[in-house]
Order: sequence, then structure tokens, then C-alpha cells
Amino acid sequence: MFKKILIANRGEIALRVIRTARELGVKTVVVYSTADEKSLPVLLADESVCVGPPASNQSYLNIPNILSAALMTGAEGIHPGYGFMAENPDFAEMCREHGIVFIGPTPESMRALGSKAGGREIAAASNVPVVPGTGVLDDVDAALLAAKQIGYPVLLKASAGGGGRGQKVIRTQDELAKGFAQAQEEARLYFGDPAIIMEKFLEEFRHVEVQVMGDGNGHVIHIGERDCSIQRRNQKLIEEAPSTLPESLRQEILDAGVRLAKHVNYAGAGTLEFIVDRDGNYYFMEMNTRIQVEHCVSEMISGLDFVKMQLEIASGHGLSLQQEDVKLHGHAIECRLNAEDPDKDFRPAAGKINDVHFAGGPGVRVDSHCYAGYVIPPHYDSLIGKLIVHHDTREQAIGRMKRALEETVIQGPKTTIPLYVKIMDNPFYKRGAVMTNFLKTRMDM
Repeated sequence: MFKKILIANRGEIALRVIRTARELGVKTVVVYSTADEKSLPVLLADESVCVGPPASNQSYLNIPNILSAALMTGAEGIHPGYGFMAENPDFAEMCREHGIVFIGPTPESMRALGSKAGGREIAAASNVPVVPGTGVLDDVDAALLAAKQIGYPVLLKASAGGGGRGQKVIRTQDELAKGFAQAQEEARLYFGDPAIIMEKFLEEFRHVEVQVMGDGNGHVIHIGERDCSIQRRNQKLIEEAPSTLPESLRQEILDAGVRLAKHVNYAGAGTLEFIVDRDGNYYFMEMNTRIQVEHCVSEMISGLDFVKMQLEIASGHGLSLQQEDVKLHGHAIECRLNAEDPDKDFRPAAGKINDVHFAGGPGVRVDSHCYAGYVIPPHYDSLIGKLIVHHDTREQAIGRMKRALEETVIQGPKTTIPLYVKIMDNPFYKRGAVMTNFLKTRMDM
């Protein structure tokens, strides 16, 4: 096992990694921007190193400064968390060149799976269904021809994208002629890569993802699936495990996820994202080659510590679990507590948290880096924390989540908590009738 690791991230995921590392006797170094000087990860890590000003490209995306911090402090490995450097194969390769273990998949796996175009090719080679679509489109003429063949509406997607960014729904030929260059520019601004692919746009579907762990030598297991259908602007708000899909369909999707991950000898934690239409057809979307924000619900139903498993695999201990060893129990739900105003199109609400009281009791977990007096900086995402509950059945989990939400008090910024209370009472949600357009069609938002 490592003696010391550096965490190249911030917020609740940095704190999450610190906690597991401390239980394993592993020393931690956390990097931070000047905006995060008083955050809990900085206060609780064994060491901390400032790597730049608030702007991400000068701090959390500053590869020379992060590598220098690791070398200076003697860190043997770097855990990238999610976002920032987590899916950057060049960073993983530079870690390797400097004798530092990147706690995640190999640069080769990330390059193969990191682009949506590459992921589609690997899925096809693994006999995993994909949404009708294209590889990278060279120009608007190629896009117009592809859209004619696929049929409108279509979805333009940044090949290097993620987190719901860089996506544009196109419903007509005129929209495509005008919007293609704009989509390329957005992709370049968000991800530094203007490459665009096209897929058939499905108006209503579920977003279901498979959690996998691999040892890099062909041994891959799944740890169930999650339903992440309740979203705003293609970004997730509520996640739960397991899904409410029919068992036969569930198993098909789980098998497809493992099959694809084995195809690339995947190492570490990864998530394969699928969409499921109203007729029960499923299609591979992409693979996130990192730990997910919503990994907690899968931990709750499996009793496993995914960060511990990541550290074990990266330190050379491999993956000892076999598929039959994974036992899933009960139902878990996660609500992302965001500093946003749902009544004003989820406008971010950065600022000081005057007071906070998180819920507790049986089956309740809170992952948060915030505290009373903490100032949410405007430079990053709006996540205050994650409220996760676990119970024997989905119905009981919904009741527990409602209780926990009503018990949670965050004074200062507007939050998404009132919206989640309404969702827990929503009859469509209660019976599992969830699609990605849930807020629009079932909540009138």
C-alpha cells in the first residue's frame, strides 16, 4: 500500500479520499487554490500545497504545479478524484514519466475510451448497442448528410465532453447549418477540443449506469447499476441504486458494461453510461474513466469502499473480489445538495453558509466539505454536499430521504433541498416513472 498520496482535487471528493486514506494509514497531501485555503480538505489533510489562484486553469488544471507538489512532498501516487485532471491521459502519462502512480486507469485506456467517438467504436467491437450516430464530423456538410441519414432531431456532442457540457439538440436542417460551428466553438472552449459527433436525439429516456472495477489484467466485476435520470441541463440531481428496470433488462445492461470494460483490460473504478428508451431498448453512451459523484449509492448497497479498492488496485494489490462475492442489499438514494435556486433556472448561489445542520440517524450518510462560516467560492461547481440514504426497499428509502431532507438546514445560499422534498412526494417518482425530462414533464419546471 502507498505510504503517501497527493489528492489533485477539491471539495467533498478530496475529503472523501482523505478519510479512506487515513483509515488505511496512508498520509495525504492536498493541493488547493487560494479560493479554497479554508476548506475542510486543506484543514484535515496531513499536508497541503497551494498550486495557484482561483481560476482552475491556473490551479487545479496546472499540471506542472501539481506534479511539483507531488515530487516536493514525496507522494507516491496521485488520486485525481472526479473532474479536473481525472480523465486527462496526458496527465496520467506525465505521472508515469515522473515515477508517480496515477490512481486510475492507464493513459491508453483513457485515450481509447475518453472520447465519445472512441467509446462508440469500442462498444461496437464489444457487441454493445450504441445510439445511431457518427464518429467525429469534419465539417457542416458532413453533419448535414449524417443528419439526413439519421433523421431529426439529432444531438451534437463534444467528443471530449462530459458532465452534460458541450451538447446541442438540433431539430431542423436550418438549425444544424447555423449551429454546427457554434457547437465546435463550445467544445473547444469547454474541453480544448473542437471535435463533434452526432447521435439520434431521443426525446424521453432513462439514464442508467453500470459501476465496474477492473484489475488491468482482464478481471472486471460490476457493482450493480444506478438510475441517474433526474437531471437539469443534462446534469444529474438525484441518483439511486438499484434501478427499477425489469430484472432481465438489468442483467443485460450489467453484462454489456462488464464486456466493454474487459475489452480494454480496464483498471480501477469506472462507470459505463447507458440510455434506456420507453420500449426497453438500451444503448451505450460513454464511459467515465474515474470515480463518479454518485458512487456513494453503490457503496451503500454493496458495503464496499470504492476509494479503498482504487488504492489497492493502483498499489499493486489487484482486485481480489469475484463477481459472486458482490452482494447487493436494499435501496439507496442520493440527492446532490447544490447552492442553486431551482425557481430561477437553477442559478448558482455562491456565498457564505451562515449555519448548517446535516441530517443523521440510521441509514443516513452526508459527504460534504462545508461547515458554518464556509464561503462557497463562485469559481467552481455549486455542490455543497451529498445526502445519501439507505433502507430495505425503495419505498422505505424515499421515506427516509424525505425525513433527512426536512431535517437538513443550510442557512445562507438558496439550495435544491425544497425541490427534492417535492420530488420525494411526487407520485410519478414514487412509482419509479423517471425519465431525463422528469422536471419538465412531471414537475412543470
